[in-house]
Amino acid sequence: MITLFLQASLLIWILVTLLWIWSILIKNVSIVDIFWGIGFVAVNAFYVFSTGDLNPRKILILALVTVWGFRLAIYLAIRNIGKGEDFRYQQFRSNYGHGRYWWISYFQTFLLQGFLMMIVSLPLLGISISAHPGNLNLLDYLGMIVWLTGFMFEAGGDYQLWRFRRDPGNKGKVLDTGFWRYTRHPNYFGDSAVWWAYALFSLAAGSYWQIIGSLIMTLLIIRVSGVAMLEKTLKTSKPQYREYIQKTSSFLPWFPKEKRNNP
Repeated sequence: MITLFLQASLLIWILVTLLWIWSILIKNVSIVDIFWGIGFVAVNAFYVFSTGDLNPRKILILALVTVWGFRLAIYLAIRNIGKGEDFRYQQFRSNYGHGRYWWISYFQTFLLQGFLMMIVSLPLLGISISAHPGNLNLLDYLGMIVWLTGFMFEAGGDYQLWRFRRDPGNKGKVLDTGFWRYTRHPNYFGDSAVWWAYALFSLAAGSYWQIIGSLIMTLLIIRVSGVAMLEKTLKTSKPQYREYIQKTSSFLPWFPKEKRNNP
């Protein structure tokens, strides 16, 4: 298992290094975001085909990770390409200086993302190295339900937000319909659910401690780079967002609270 993990880590190191070189040439670190989903597709495919024995569970997980990863990459490419570097990376350039950020970004962004990718993908490793029979069981079917639910929220939420932002009349407004009516972050909730589905597949394969990758992914989404960061920005940039907070669940989908009128 350790050998396989290190081999996959070498693959990701090569890919993020090549991506970093490309980012220097085009002066845009944002391309690392597009690679996030593709990187998991590459890691999972490496695990599956390196261990051989394409049983039903491995075939299923290969299909699910590939669909999830490429959907995310295509969405981010459509959203980001042609719009310049993301404001987060522009801020880093300003803080560190344009003359230094080109090499700082390698460690701060590209290597860090590669490291996180390997840790988060531990459930995928657990599925591939399992010595258990690869026939699907109850946990696998539960995992499929959780995956479909998460994918629906993530892809559906992204699509609704994309359409909302395309309308110039919505500038400065808050999206509170569709999936966004039940959670302020349907895409982040969906992403987390997808990874807990992979944890269920890992448990079904008899690999237990590897689900720590799904836990770390959820913590990253809620506490680090997802919900916490976005909420802080939106509270100051959109006055209507505070009202949206009062009636809409933060993460887990739930029915919105009724607006109370003061007597």
